[in-house]
Amino acid sequence: MRDVSNLAFKELVEHHPKAIMLAQHGPRIAYVNKQFTHVTGYELHEVVNQTPAMLSSGLHNAAFYQRMWQDIADKQRWEGLIWNRRKNGEQYPQWLTIYPLTVDHQTWYVGIFLDVHEARQQSDGLTNLAYFDPLTGLANRALFLESIHVYIHQYDLFQHPFALLFIDLDFFKEVNDLHGHAVGDQVLQAVAQRLQNCLPSDATLARLSGDEFAALIHLTPDTIPLPNVCQAVVDAFQQPIHVAHQQHYVTTSLGAALCPQHSQQHTRLLQQADRAMYSAKQAGKSCYRIYSEQDAEQTQRQQRIHEALRHALETAPEQFYVEYQPQYHLPSQTLTGLEALMRWHHPELGQIAPTEFIAIAEQRGLIHAVSECLVTRIIQDFHDQAKPKTPKQLAINISAQQINDTRLMFLLRPLHTCLQRCGWQLEVEITESMLMSMGKSSLQRLHALRDEQIRLAIDDFGTGYSSLVYLQNLPVDTLKIDRHFIQQMDANDDQRIVSAILSLAKSLHLSVLAEGIETHAQLQTLQALQCPLGQGYWFSKPTQLDSLSAALLD
Repeated sequence: MRDVSNLAFKELVEHHPKAIMLAQHGPRIAYVNKQFTHVTGYELHEVVNQTPAMLSSGLHNAAFYQRMWQDIADKQRWEGLIWNRRKNGEQYPQWLTIYPLTVDHQTWYVGIFLDVHEARQQSDGLTNLAYFDPLTGLANRALFLESIHVYIHQYDLFQHPFALLFIDLDFFKEVNDLHGHAVGDQVLQAVAQRLQNCLPSDATLARLSGDEFAALIHLTPDTIPLPNVCQAVVDAFQQPIHVAHQQHYVTTSLGAALCPQHSQQHTRLLQQADRAMYSAKQAGKSCYRIYSEQDAEQTQRQQRIHEALRHALETAPEQFYVEYQPQYHLPSQTLTGLEALMRWHHPELGQIAPTEFIAIAEQRGLIHAVSECLVTRIIQDFHDQAKPKTPKQLAINISAQQINDTRLMFLLRPLHTCLQRCGWQLEVEITESMLMSMGKSSLQRLHALRDEQIRLAIDDFGTGYSSLVYLQNLPVDTLKIDRHFIQQMDANDDQRIVSAILSLAKSLHLSVLAEGIETHAQLQTLQALQCPLGQGYWFSKPTQLDSLSAALLD
């Protein structure tokens, strides 16, 4: 090549680690080096006198190339990410620099580029150009979004379906909080390696942000079925991650969306996979869900309830009210107390079940505000309440999240004071499932409640696996038998379970209350078993306090 007269310089260009292309005005390709052949698959003789358009992927429109040439003319340089096509038809991203070069009054265009997927092996710092995650070495969100475009384009051209997987770690925040961010970063690196090991070799894997990962996998008759891939990812994290001489337990919740079945638009496809992942979280974590319209509708409803709940708590607390379900001494069928139950009527959404909005409040960090509203409403209801002739107790439910919340005691004290003034005793209910996750600090806080003369009841007893040691050491006053056992007492096995709970409570000097009494036969059975307390629709449905007669409260 006559324009490259210096042989030493020619050797330098020929063996340069980056792909180099030299084109004359036109433009027509005049020269490419060995790295160009390695990246594109084209030999020199195949591209000489061809236009660079032969490398085009077809992903960029005419306006893209017009801007490129305008920058070259105005700034004497263009640099950026561009998708091109190899000789074998594969589309790939390259980081390309183009600049004009004048030699002997003749203008040449020099193109220097790197295959972005191979960029991590280079030492020139390309990973700092916002296409790779510096912690894990995976593609980042920007490159992943570009990759979705390519997969969609490949489907348009070749009808190659694919799946987008959205992967979120469960319990990673706890690792960071307990061991620090340095250990957390090492766990993320181990997670990235484990994901690469369990996904198909041709998958595109990225770290989107924090503990969120995503992947693109081709779906063909010869590939592993999508459910098997998803389950393999979930199963891969059933074993602990070993970092810093310790075992760390994180699991994955995974959502998948399919192209073209669910969408052929990149942002919508990512959104659908995200929604499916959220459905997996709702299902209990450490599982996967493939996107469905039904799940999407449920997710949208949950988001709408969340927004409405936050707005109502901040600006419209009058939407909330409390209903009270009477509790009775079964032998005499006289009222011994009430259970306070939060209710919410939204002007547009209507009556929203507590099981629905309480769960959302726990997930979205609103449970303390809900409890504040509950306490405020109870204090308003009992403000002018006359003292009953015999002491009564009022039970409220507390979320597991609130046990270790330092604000809990400050929340309960005004309610406790108000009830004592009215001749009532406050009782806090926690579910049996909470006991299994309680640490030493949680138990200390429960003892602090007892020190404040606040009673403690275990709700839904019989559905978990309480340790007898826990029951013996907890400051518990009452066991509430789960309604499932009461409603199934016609079966001898369930009668025996109720009888066993009563015997256990008696030996531990605890009171027992049966929930969900709905028939006279159930009442008679419980009376025969000598169950002391009960509540349910047979006696009364939950109702507002002013609907309960003074005679009943006495």
